[in-house]
Amino acid sequence: MRFFMDGRYIRTDFHDGISRFSHSLIHAVAQLTNPTIIIHDSAQRDLLPQNVDVVEFHAPTSVSEPMAALKLNAYQPDVVFSPMQTMGSAGRDFGLILTLHDLIYYQHRSPPRNLSQPVRGLWYLYHLTYAPQRLLLNGADAVATVSKTSQRLIRKHHLTSRPVHVISNAPPELDHARDPAGPREKTLIYMGSFMEYKNVETVISALQYLPEYQLHLCSRITEERRQEYLDFAHAHGVETGQLYFHDGIDDIGYRNLLREATALVTTSRSEGYGLPVAEAMAEGTPVVLSNLEIFQEIGGRTNPGAQFVDIESEHVSRQVADAVLALEDDKAFVRASIGAVRQAQTFRWDDSAKVLVDLAEDIHQRRTRRTS
Repeated sequence: MRFFMDGRYIRTDFHDGISRFSHSLIHAVAQLTNPTIIIHDSAQRDLLPQNVDVVEFHAPTSVSEPMAALKLNAYQPDVVFSPMQTMGSAGRDFGLILTLHDLIYYQHRSPPRNLSQPVRGLWYLYHLTYAPQRLLLNGADAVATVSKTSQRLIRKHHLTSRPVHVISNAPPELDHARDPAGPREKTLIYMGSFMEYKNVETVISALQYLPEYQLHLCSRITEERRQEYLDFAHAHGVETGQLYFHDGIDDIGYRNLLREATALVTTSRSEGYGLPVAEAMAEGTPVVLSNLEIFQEIGGRTNPGAQFVDIESEHVSRQVADAVLALEDDKAFVRASIGAVRQAQTFRWDDSAKVLVDLAEDIHQRRTRRTS
């Protein structure tokens, strides 16, 4: 089977969610078979396993993307996997698996700020109705998603007539986690974008009850958004020195930060998976989360390493602070740290890779039988 995987979403500076998903899944699949990876930037080759072949293609944001299948036909793939759902399927001669991570932008239609104004406009219009999504997904042989929560929502809204498979996100595999009884700093971590639905303001406002704590905001941020958060902090009695903006952080720095912190905190109003949550737990760092269905799936409803706050409560900032303060007890932190690691280990890239390869082989066999 000639199995192609779309690696065009891999970033060459700092991973975002889709980049890390693509990168990690490709490396795990390469342990099982020899996929061909589609890239658009030659620098992406350096981030791939050594044993894979590559095909250089247009960028996924190109106007040529709707015709991607016709261009891919020339390489004679048997099955193609895309970590997104926008690859054009018209005229394809191969099996196709598309991925829909979540339904966030149907609830929160504001597009990412880093997109150009024309793209932002198209983004908004695209998410006004489910019809374009159904058209794209039904052009595939199967649809993948990253969690049982997203699988349930895709089925609930009848977004596709194709089978929907969970190819889960997962944290990196580590040699060892932090020592749960070791020293820890009075630091909190937020990793993720700064879009409105991420509700970072609630995390910041919790600092008014945690004057000894510093919040590390790890992702890249615009100067405008940074100033908005600083103004918000000042208005809510939070010292601006309690906010530390990394504006992007590499994997080593992020891992070191996690291993020293008291907790990773996120009070998002919507989420597709919450990879930073799994990453923190894998390091043995407890998490404080909004009580979303997806966070309860990833964090574990009975896991002492995950504490949940009521995102709709007017006292949610106080709840965040209380959850953090509870971790100052050494015994409570040890229990939480051990529980976090145990929960994180339920998600493994090796398992996700096997699901994907098995699915691709099944699609290939069914298509071969139809044409023989």
